[in-house]
Parts: sequence; structure tokens; C-alpha cells
Amino acid sequence: MQLEAAPWSIYCDGSAVPNPGRMGLGAVLMAPDGTRHTLSSPAEGRGCNNEAELRALMAALQEARQRGATELLIHCDNSVVVEQLAGTALEPFLRLAPLFGDVRAMLRSFTAARLVWIPRHRNREADALARAAVGLQPKSPAAARKRRA
Repeated sequence: MQLEAAPWSIYCDGSAVPNPGRMGLGAVLMAPDGTRHTLSSPAEGRGCNNEAELRALMAALQEARQRGATELLIHCDNSVVVEQLAGTALEPFLRLAPLFGDVRAMLRSFTAARLVWIPRHRNREADALARAAVGLQPKSPAAARKRRA
């Protein structure tokens, strides 16, 4: 009897400074054996936070593919992106439609890929990597709590 392989876990985030502005991409990829890989890079051009999130997700998917991942559990703190990709959002983002299409196609190229929304405080490392890509310090936990209040 063959056991199913455990999925890779991905935590991804994007930053736009200001919004819209320069974009930073961040992701943490964890292989089933516990090996961790991080991604932190600026994106070309300027864009909004939703575009940065999508570009971070695409970069993480490409990195996972290069590392041989076939099954993914992806964590994202942007509910708009998660709802658009799940097809549950009411109105599509027309300007970002081609990028959403590219991400959907890449997701379908894996044996299994599940995207879940998580609260921002559970995505701090990916957020810090995205912010570092545009030269910003990580958000302090106090600032994150203040935003949630």
C-alpha cells in the first residue's frame, strides 16, 4: 500500500509601498521533510497590494515547481485574492484578470493545490520577507494588533 505524500506548505505575501507603488514578494516554502526555503524579491514595475499578493503567489508556485513539489497547501492573508481564485468573489478584478488566469493555470498544473485564507498575524514571516524586498522593516506586533482593533 502506497502512502500519499504530504503536501508542501506555502505561506506567501506581497507588499505595495505606497499602495499602489513598488512591490515586494515574500514566501516561505516548507517541504514535507521539514526543509524550509524562503523567497524575498522586489517585483518589476508598480502595482497595488492585490497584484503584489498574486505575484508573490506565482513566484512561490514557480519555486515549488522547481523544487519538485506536486501537492501544495497554500496560506494567504489576502481574502480578496483567495476569494477571486476560489471563484466566490462577486466582482472580478478586470485589470488583474490575466494575472489571476496565470495563477489559476499554474495551480492546476499541480496534482493537488489548496489555497486557504489565514489571518495576517499567522503570516508574519512571509510579510516580513515581502516588506524586506522593498526595504521596509517588519511590522511590529503592536502595530499589527492596533490594525486588527
